[in-house]
Amino acid sequence: MSQSSPCILVVLLACLTFPPSQSVAQTEKTKTSESYDASVPEPTFSEVKYGDHPRHVLDFWKAESDTATPLVLVIHGGGWQGGSKERLHRFADARALLNAGISVAACNYRHVKQAAAQGIKPPVKAPLHDAARALQFIRSKAGEWNIDKQKIGAAGGSAGACSSLWIAFHDDMADPESDDPVARESTRLWCAAVTGAQTTLDPKQMKAWTPNSRYGGHAFGFANFTAFLDGRDSIMPWIAEYSPYALVSPDDPGVYLTYSRPPAIGQNQKDPTHTSNFGVKLQEHCLSVGVHCELAYPGAPDVQHKTPTDFLISQLKPR
Repeated sequence: MSQSSPCILVVLLACLTFPPSQSVAQTEKTKTSESYDASVPEPTFSEVKYGDHPRHVLDFWKAESDTATPLVLVIHGGGWQGGSKERLHRFADARALLNAGISVAACNYRHVKQAAAQGIKPPVKAPLHDAARALQFIRSKAGEWNIDKQKIGAAGGSAGACSSLWIAFHDDMADPESDDPVARESTRLWCAAVTGAQTTLDPKQMKAWTPNSRYGGHAFGFANFTAFLDGRDSIMPWIAEYSPYALVSPDDPGVYLTYSRPPAIGQNQKDPTHTSNFGVKLQEHCLSVGVHCELAYPGAPDVQHKTPTDFLISQLKPR
């Protein structure tokens, strides 16, 4: 045996143990990847990059139309800690929207742990601003994708619902002087229809509305809800900027909120993170300043639309 033979043997053994066709990264990707539900049609364009991060991607479904179409941007849930755009069917009916002449997009965004690793403070800034950037990117494609820039709505669930409401209530983040043409686009929405939304990121409000609240600390870098509540005073400027409730003003678009259980303000809830207590308090606040807010839950009064998709169609394609 030559002197090089042992090296060759090591290489061969390595190849037998770790097939080159499946790296560790690929294995992890396989474990965590999600697929679209069978109810969702094939996207017109997939994995379109709207930014520099690997999670800055979106999928787009083009509605057939001779004129520019409205669009719904779907922002997935997962606590800003997981999930992907492939959860679209949980929050909107893509086929129904397309049949109504409304185009659809679904985006990924950075999670809070990725934001923290990048030194972004508070961590929730990343997923929220990523969703806004995805919206601006879509507007920048309006001519190419046949989109009506004005009539864009948002949909989402849980954290994605909170993101949708944040964009809906936030002042326009367009920067007309930017060298980046995407950044010059508007972030204003025509409407939003969301599922299981957290409508505030103020722990004091959460505790008053639902005593067993436990959500939200991770958005601002706290380890748990107790630390979040104790540290509230030190982050009031962040709450004022990132809590949807704090941003509501009379010029904001109408919104639709749906929850799976009736509310009970001031009482512990089976699922405090997605309780309709959030919806009751946001609706009160919206109506007090003249913003339309429809609230749906089992037994709710004055519900005009059965689903978020029904509301979106009524707002974006009125008969």
